[in-house]
Amino acid sequence: MADRDFGNSYAAFALLFGGPDSMAGMFFLAYLSSELRRRRGRTLLTAIGLGVGVGLVVAVNALSAGLDDAQQNVLEPLTGVGTDMTVTRPLQRSGGGGFGGQGLSAKERAQLRDEVGPGPLKLGAKPGERFKATNFLAGPQLTFDAGEVARIAGLDGVTDAAGSLTLTAATISGTVPKKGADTPARGGAIVRQSVDANSLSVTGVDRSKPSLAAVTPSQVTSGRYLKADDEVVLNVSYAKQHGLGVGDTVTLKGRKLKVVGLAQAPLGGSASDLYMDLGRLQRMSGREGRVNQVQVRAENADAVPAVAKAIERSFASSSVTTSADLAKRIGGSLVDAKNLSSKLGAALTIVALVAAFLIASLLTLASVAKRVRELGTLKAIGWPQRLVVRQVAGESVAQGLLGGVIGAALGLGAAALVGALGITLQASVAAQGGGAQGPGGGPVAIGPAFGQGRITSGSTDVALGAPVDARLLLIAIGLAVVGGLVAGSAGGLRAARLRPAEALRHIG
Repeated sequence: MADRDFGNSYAAFALLFGGPDSMAGMFFLAYLSSELRRRRGRTLLTAIGLGVGVGLVVAVNALSAGLDDAQQNVLEPLTGVGTDMTVTRPLQRSGGGGFGGQGLSAKERAQLRDEVGPGPLKLGAKPGERFKATNFLAGPQLTFDAGEVARIAGLDGVTDAAGSLTLTAATISGTVPKKGADTPARGGAIVRQSVDANSLSVTGVDRSKPSLAAVTPSQVTSGRYLKADDEVVLNVSYAKQHGLGVGDTVTLKGRKLKVVGLAQAPLGGSASDLYMDLGRLQRMSGREGRVNQVQVRAENADAVPAVAKAIERSFASSSVTTSADLAKRIGGSLVDAKNLSSKLGAALTIVALVAAFLIASLLTLASVAKRVRELGTLKAIGWPQRLVVRQVAGESVAQGLLGGVIGAALGLGAAALVGALGITLQASVAAQGGGAQGPGGGPVAIGPAFGQGRITSGSTDVALGAPVDARLLLIAIGLAVVGGLVAGSAGGLRAARLRPAEALRHIG
């Protein structure tokens, strides 16, 4: 009976000490605290309902942040350290068909002839003698004056730029056929005997700007980066295929070059078999002062779209590849999870919050219905409606604050659980033309076509985390308080409509 009259005792206290305005602040806090303690079960139930809702918000947002971080870990190496976009000048074809002249205008065929090389190989050997000749081919990525690099670097929003040159070194070796050694074949074609052909992709980089190069020091897995023009860095897969390592030498167009490092191109990135000094490759290939790629660094991520448009407007026939374009190469469970999070994450958050607010509101309304005698008595002794609403809303806000703390703890627990489980997602890039992956599903460089960098296909596992920052926790607690305020407002308005006569009917 004492518990049932607890509220009435506080009402009497307010009346004895000068009415509702006397010692209002002290009375409000004491009354609020006592009511929360007196109804511990309902207080905890409301707080837990709000806590589960905001805890789910914390968990969903933490997972979304973890997916963003995982995707960034995959995408960041694609553009190099600090590189935001790559500029090329592809051959613009006026019609369909291949690059053997079909579908090309006369001007385009002339461009293609210039890029492919100086014409037929000059063997410099007589019939019956051994020969070896190398020609450098460019192709669909047309070369352009290296002065374009400085012009691009001067555009608004650009902090730096570096040029590079990617070519295919085609080498033919064998014995010059003697008279009568040509063998007629079907259709009148001639089959040359004892002739071997091989090729490798070569990229010349600006050693003075390693962070903007086609291969960066961070991609070197063994050895070191380039320091001199007679040094080369090999792609890991090419080195394994040919049994080469750091300290060995390779021969390119009769010049011996020392292998000083091995590099692994990032998944989905462009890869060459061999990287060397830009100036040396230009001289060796007869393309002094020419490049066919520009790596560009923007002032910040927000400036990338505007810079890309400015480059395409000012540089005729250019093509700009940004990190957003590179992201389209990536597939696998990482991308599937990210897409699912983007589509359902916001909806799940809204549903969780609406459900939590609704539960809190219903519980508050039910509590008001059970406190008819108490609240009606307060109105009977002179409490205005605003004080009744303030009392009920204050209790709900306090429950919301408690729910926010519970929700933050639940969210932190869920985030810690994700980290403890060690969940991994797979990012993959399909091989062009349906090629196979490397050993164990690892990356393998595939393709080049006339000097274009090859795309590194394969897959990689990315650890999923769920980072939670202080801002997210404060937002979660704030949402819980808002939920308590919504519930308290609904309950307070219901309490304000109570008539003192209803309280009298419940006495006895």
